[in-house]
This record gives sequence, structure tokens and C-alpha cells, in this order.
Amino acid sequence: MKVREVASEFGEITDGEVRLVLLRDDPGDPKACLVPSLLFAVCGRDGTEFGLCELRIGHNERTYYGGNIGYRIKKIHQGHHYAEKACRLLLGVARQHGMKYVLITCNPDNGPSVRTCERLGAKLLETAELGPDNEWRMNRGDTQKRIYRLDL
Repeated sequence: MKVREVASEFGEITDGEVRLVLLRDDPGDPKACLVPSLLFAVCGRDGTEFGLCELRIGHNERTYYGGNIGYRIKKIHQGHHYAEKACRLLLGVARQHGMKYVLITCNPDNGPSVRTCERLGAKLLETAELGPDNEWRMNRGDTQKRIYRLDL
């Protein structure tokens, strides 16, 4: 499957194997504590879509528990380190936006995401218990998040 490409101020973001194609540039909403974000398709050289990744630009309580970087790779494409490769490409975009570090979070039982964070060199800050009013607990039933920090 090929994705529709959207013009980007970043030009092509690629490492030669993986390409990020901008799908959405969201300005955020300070009243709702939503930081600006960029959503990308993670694609191969031929345009095959492997999954999605997102960069949330800025830091607040929502990004502490939800991370500055999020990713989802389609099951058929898992096991090729596409999430790690996409994250590495997003780090350059984060630097362009003046970020000094990014947070990446995952559920403790998500072994592939834990390994992605470790391969990136991110440092585990904590495994946080999510309170009853935390949006991740209310919307998805998550009870804990592993919170990693990666200095840029």
C-alpha cells in the first residue's frame, strides 16, 4: 500500500532504507494541554507503508506519560527495526524544533518497544503507576508506563 505524500518543510526525511512522509502537522491546543505534533507515515523506498510515527513537540504532563515520540508498525512489518529507524529520523526533527531531549513511553509488557528504547540509548527514568484519572488508564486501561528519556 502506498501513502499519499504531503509537502513538508523538512523535505525528504530518510536514512536510505526508511522514509518519513508527513501526513499531518497539528498546531496543538494549549487549552487542552496538547503540544504541536507531526504525524508521519513510515515507508520503504518504494512507498510501502510500514506504519506510523509521531513527534510531539514540547513537554508537559501529557507528554511525560504519553511520550514525545510514538510509533506503531504494522504486524506484517515488525521485526525489522523500523520503529527504531523512524525514531532516529525523528530525533533530527526534534533538534530542529529546539528540543534538548525527548521522552518515549511504553507499557512494561511491550517487549519490542522496551528493546527499541534500549537500542536508541534512552535511559529509563521510572516505571510510573498511572492514577485513576490518567487518560491512558481511562481510555486504554493501562496501569503503568515505562518512561524513557533520550538526550539530544
